Amino acid sequence: MLKMIIDCDPGQDDAVNLLMAMASRDVFDILGITTVAGNVPLALTQRNCRMICDLAGCFNIGVYAGCDRPILRDLVSAEIVHGQTGIDGITVFEPKTPLQSRHGVDFIVETLLAAEDDSITLVPTGPLTNIAMAMARAPAIIGKIHQIVMMGGAMREGGNFSPSAEFNILVDPEAAHIVLGCGRPVVMAGLDVSHKLLASPDRLAAIAAMSGAVPEAVYHMLNFFNRFDTEKYGTEGAPLHDPCTIAWLLQPALFQRKLCNVSVETASPLTLGHTAVDFWHVTDKPKSVHWLYDVDVEGFFDLLTRKIAFFATRDGCHG
Repeated sequence: MLKMIIDCDPGQDDAVNLLMAMASRDVFDILGITTVAGNVPLALTQRNCRMICDLAGCFNIGVYAGCDRPILRDLVSAEIVHGQTGIDGITVFEPKTPLQSRHGVDFIVETLLAAEDDSITLVPTGPLTNIAMAMARAPAIIGKIHQIVMMGGAMREGGNFSPSAEFNILVDPEAAHIVLGCGRPVVMAGLDVSHKLLASPDRLAAIAAMSGAVPEAVYHMLNFFNRFDTEKYGTEGAPLHDPCTIAWLLQPALFQRKLCNVSVETASPLTLGHTAVDFWHVTDKPKSVHWLYDVDVEGFFDLLTRKIAFFATRDGCHG
């Protein structure tokens, strides 16, 4: 089984990504989930993550709250997209899944230090603060990482939270600089693929037709999520960003990729958080990022729908 730590900032699309992972526990050994401030503040991302664990019936996955702000900057959050709760569209409740007492960065460090070399996959779908802080605190963990499969960045699509930058990278560009320079293999799913994955009404209808609390929650979360981006982009649905990570791990053949160097702008006020993707290899910088640049859209949504259907036929993941 693939051993992983998921690092997230739920977020409706984070929530769907978590559910896809929890529906795949025959493939994934989820060692823990850490949360970070991003789409909404940390107090909400950790609660939202625990709510999703409750919905999925996965009460035995440890959830750890990590960093409540970027390394050097004030937090920029995205309530305008995700709503004041971060997962607007469903009723907020106090989850039964407990919040673990350890800090998320401590959990990452301790788990990796205890692991074999090249053995654990990190799946960050928010700002990279927790991962970067863990690397800075204990550089010895870097050799324990098998790969980092992350959502972030953009090349041809420019930016979604500034003219030049994708949200996750913009929130903590210094963290992104550390992670992308760590030397371990990175798979990077940015706006170039996620902007092709639109949660259109017909795709949501397929989820709405399923029975069960999880499909109902996914439908209502994504129905809310659609309202902002459909107006922003003039499309029939909002792009699903974070589920690219679990989709890649389950079915990498859905994506087209190219090995590149990716550098992050950390200084310019104009292009802060820009990801400079050396797609055509015009520099001699080290190539450690598998940049995802295209995706089989129908194949992706077939996978997503099958994973949500897992919960329509079972009373939670129970394990």
